[in-house]
Amino acid sequence: MTGTFAAVDLGASSGRIVVGEVSPNSLVTQVVARFPNQSIRTIDGLHWNITGLFQYVLDGLAGAIRSAPDLTSVGIDSWAVDYGLLRGDRLLGEPFHYRDDRTTRGVEATHAIVPFAELHERNGLQFLPFTSIYQLVVDRLDGMLAGPDGLLLIPDLIGFWLTGRRAAERTNASTTGLLNIATGSWDHELARRLDISGGLLPDLIDPGQSLAGLTPDVAASVGATASLRVVAVGSHDTASAVAGVPMDPSNAAFISCGTWGLVGVEIERPVLTTESRQANFTNEAGVDGRVRFLRNVMGLWLLSESVRGWQSAGDSVDLAALLDAAAAVDAPVAVFDPNDPAFLQPGDMPSRIAAHCERHSLVVPHSPAEFARSILESLASAFAESVRLAAELSGRDVTMVHLVGGGAQNELLCQLTADRIGTTLVAGPVEATALGNLVVQARAAGVIDGDLESLRALIGRHSEIRRYSPRGAP
Repeated sequence: MTGTFAAVDLGASSGRIVVGEVSPNSLVTQVVARFPNQSIRTIDGLHWNITGLFQYVLDGLAGAIRSAPDLTSVGIDSWAVDYGLLRGDRLLGEPFHYRDDRTTRGVEATHAIVPFAELHERNGLQFLPFTSIYQLVVDRLDGMLAGPDGLLLIPDLIGFWLTGRRAAERTNASTTGLLNIATGSWDHELARRLDISGGLLPDLIDPGQSLAGLTPDVAASVGATASLRVVAVGSHDTASAVAGVPMDPSNAAFISCGTWGLVGVEIERPVLTTESRQANFTNEAGVDGRVRFLRNVMGLWLLSESVRGWQSAGDSVDLAALLDAAAAVDAPVAVFDPNDPAFLQPGDMPSRIAAHCERHSLVVPHSPAEFARSILESLASAFAESVRLAAELSGRDVTMVHLVGGGAQNELLCQLTADRIGTTLVAGPVEATALGNLVVQARAAGVIDGDLESLRALIGRHSEIRRYSPRGAP
């Protein structure tokens, strides 16, 4: 039995639509659309161009249907925490971008009512200043919650526009701060304490559940029948990425590396210790009820924002040549903390890195090659430390590390990470998120069956991977 599925995979800087033909013994994919995802700064702050992004999705789905007229279903994943506010069917403004600096007020106001230690006990999450709960408190302070009757996270909003059904997929809902870690349901008591109406929170669904069929207008615009359904997947892109890692979770750690680096292990039950909270680890919902125990590292955003800055200044930067030059740097470079809050917002990243190095008495990079090498050495160091802590805090004996996502194409980063961790690193698949999305749909359709490890084994048999041994190892 074979089925054909479309994964709508929306990242913080770009999106793609991947068509996959899946059977118990094969997995063949084709990227049918790639498109940018660009933020917009208006007088009130930094926003997502969500309506423009939706048009890219419609155009991409039309292309997917032209290439695969027998498409079985569509699954949507995206970045976490950001949301749109709705009144009826109407979106009340473009969603704010998590890198907007408005959330500082939300953090202070939230912790004045519910201290972070209690929040961690209730939701299991690490501290990130842009978590949805802090954004919602800002909205409440600004009077923005008086009119809406609902909110939807980004993939749920796209799903609503495709089908007309409001629902919140659980893996992404777990990143909001309003999902109770013990029950897996909305924490209405916490919402009440923060004066956030529980009526804003939609019904929860799990990966593999059908959302609904396309609306007649959408079906007509993409050339599909209304019987084409949207199926919930791990709609937080990291949940789908982890589902797409061809690993044995009993002895492996993962690094999902793109704009962010998400580093951790997959476990059965959350870790809610004081040590975990102080190390700023998070417990997010995964596919099949698993727990993604991980820590955020700033990721390749540092490099891409640096490149954008050089190009804006009129310099021509070829990424492949830059990485070759970075690999050739033989002088010591600064290893800095990539999670310094100064690096969160868009701007002149090289100047911020230089200032950080000066403040901490580190060697200041000068050339683009030195900046790139310093960034990659710093990411590798942060990845290694996070793997070590994930193993220690969870009690896992990690003997293998898998790095997936766009970072798997960066040979220098992969080698530096293997060197610092001191164990074999398996890089790939690059499109782990889309693959995790596709196999969850295929299982929901009955095309394949089995547990998460069976899905991962199928992905592993049909993916390009590369192994990196630590240099100096026998």
